[in-house]
Amino acid sequence: MRVGAFVLAAQFPGQGPGEALHRAVRTTEVAEEFGLDSVWLAEHHFVPYGVCPSAVTLAAHLLGLTRRIRVGTAVSVLPNAHPVALGEQAALLHLVSGGRFSLGVGRGGPWVDLEVFGAGLKAFEEGFPESLDLLLSWLREPRVSAAGERFVFREVPVVPRPDELVDRPGPEVIVACTSPTSVKLAAEHGLPMLLGMHCGDQEKADIVALWRTHARAAGHCPEADHVSAGVAQIADDRAEAVETLLKSMPGWLRQGLGAHVTVDDRKRSMRDPVAYTELLCTLHPVGDPRLAADRLAATAERTGIRRFALLLEGSGDLSATEENVQRLGGEVLPLLD
Repeated sequence: MRVGAFVLAAQFPGQGPGEALHRAVRTTEVAEEFGLDSVWLAEHHFVPYGVCPSAVTLAAHLLGLTRRIRVGTAVSVLPNAHPVALGEQAALLHLVSGGRFSLGVGRGGPWVDLEVFGAGLKAFEEGFPESLDLLLSWLREPRVSAAGERFVFREVPVVPRPDELVDRPGPEVIVACTSPTSVKLAAEHGLPMLLGMHCGDQEKADIVALWRTHARAAGHCPEADHVSAGVAQIADDRAEAVETLLKSMPGWLRQGLGAHVTVDDRKRSMRDPVAYTELLCTLHPVGDPRLAADRLAATAERTGIRRFALLLEGSGDLSATEENVQRLGGEVLPLLD
């Protein structure tokens, strides 16, 4: 079982973006020190829900600060980026880090980002498969051309080639899956999934089963190293851990999720922040170390997923986040061996 941190760089009420980004960096440094497997970096635009607008840029910084831990994006929003530019960045980080970089990609949402970056709503609603195909071609082929609906260009050489590392021929690519369509797309490419923290074990097990069905039909191995996102808060008892999150997360969720603006002014509903926090506390390792270890083990048993990306900054406080990372690494991980 491999346990990592899911880093949102969340800006809690009363904080500035610099404070959130500093906490993200410290989370990574402490995660490496206390034996976590990885950090996964979220990407958001124009909202305080998360103030990292470029997951690959922050990944480059964190790879330079660390020596062992894997750093991944969770996710780079593919409709907002040119797949070749993102592929070049991924290849670069893969090579200079000695293979410690994972590229997570996703479709994002129907947000105003699509207007600002010029992609348009069609890139979100229809363009993800074309972008993913082009990205994968760039990471796997020596020369690439494009003749699609959105991307058209003559054949060019891939520089740098990401396959120079003998034992790790290219960066891992993982797809955020939130619908049967994205599950099918990931499976048809044989790519592992990143599953969201709002999903319970049974839903994740069903998604994995669907992925296996599509993978078999496409001629791929029906097993992959999927990642389960969640929340972890470690305390001396469950009541204390839940209280910590209920004091801080609803205000952040209300402010952060409420700031999203749709590109076409469509109506959107927002989860009740308190009820959502309570749900996350029920689904994930929130409590004492033994409870947390048992919760992770149960999820692995029920879903077959053995990689975790856990949000550890739910208190919104730097010192409390550092302590949470330390307790996860020092007290929970040994119970999983």
